[in-house]
Amino acid sequence: MPVITCIEDLKRIYHRRVPRMFYDYAESGSWTEQTFRENTSDFDKIYLKQRVAVDMTNRSLATQMIGQDVSMPVALAPVGLTGMQCADGEIKAARAAEEFGVPFTLSTMSINSIEEVAEATTKPFWFQLYTMRDTDYVSRLIQRAKDAKCSALVITLDLQILGQRHKDLKNGLSAPPKLTPSTIANLMTKWSWGIEMLGAKRRNFGNIVGHVDGISDAADLGAWTRESFDHSLDWDKVRKLKEEWGGKVILKGILDAEDAKMALSVGADAIVVSNHGGRQLDGALSSIRALPSILDAVGDKIEVHLDSGIRSGQDVLKAMAMGAKGTFIGRAFVYGLGAMGQKGVEEALRVIHNEMDISMALCGHRRIDEVTRDILLIPEDFEGRWQQ
Repeated sequence: MPVITCIEDLKRIYHRRVPRMFYDYAESGSWTEQTFRENTSDFDKIYLKQRVAVDMTNRSLATQMIGQDVSMPVALAPVGLTGMQCADGEIKAARAAEEFGVPFTLSTMSINSIEEVAEATTKPFWFQLYTMRDTDYVSRLIQRAKDAKCSALVITLDLQILGQRHKDLKNGLSAPPKLTPSTIANLMTKWSWGIEMLGAKRRNFGNIVGHVDGISDAADLGAWTRESFDHSLDWDKVRKLKEEWGGKVILKGILDAEDAKMALSVGADAIVVSNHGGRQLDGALSSIRALPSILDAVGDKIEVHLDSGIRSGQDVLKAMAMGAKGTFIGRAFVYGLGAMGQKGVEEALRVIHNEMDISMALCGHRRIDEVTRDILLIPEDFEGRWQQ
């Protein structure tokens, strides 16, 4: 096994191993990809303060996210088609998260189904819900998540309408991949991926195929997803979904302070400051830039998490120092999964833990819960007011 010292090491292996359409699905944004790029580059504009001659013994990154003990303030984000990045990808990622002591979030658009992941794991995971026009299907999906003992429902709010992602359209993204001359030529260079995929439990969308009338293959599914997202989603529907679930609810896709206040008013347990990894509204603020105004708006009244752009333990540390109570990683764990399966996800988590631990110590702290903005140097214009 190669020596892995950073997430970029996993990304290079991932790029070599996984078919182009699934690499592009993860490593792209919408339209010009401005927000996709700034999600990561804006972290680089925040600096850390080094402190010396402080006791660095007995360090701990352990904390809680929505009342759940975690080994570090990181959850695996819901990522669609994870099971096409690696055979049985959701199962392998969930097992890695369980082994490491962090939450795993299963996407509605997963390849492995809720039941398959539950059968393969021993601890509760979180389930992410896309709101659909078919309310009966949504209710059945929620009940399936309850039956699987999922410990939180993560409702994604920023995908009522699908953002245009040029690479996905050009690649003809599907699960399983459509066999065009271009796809076949690329798959012939990814033989190790193909051999593993032949032994996969499933190669279509496990939470949908067989659970929705008329959905039996990728072509039907493509038409269904384009027509099925609920364009009429509003806060009243969010409140009803929370009541139907009856447990912990996290609302994902918050970028505006007023939306954060609304999330608080409907009784959410946490929000995720997120722009869907730069895959929805291109030109929106990076998540780390949007975080301060949201924290100003809701303070400690609701738990605030952050995703989009995290590629290192230092990124997690900066988000926590700014006031977040947890973070989600998507691409960072997908790189590891596509590169080395479950072992790769464990490597990604180990890298992030190591970077956060060492950086926290060099900033003069021993416990992640004690880290504050005092460790940061933030440019004056980073949180500047914007003309509207």
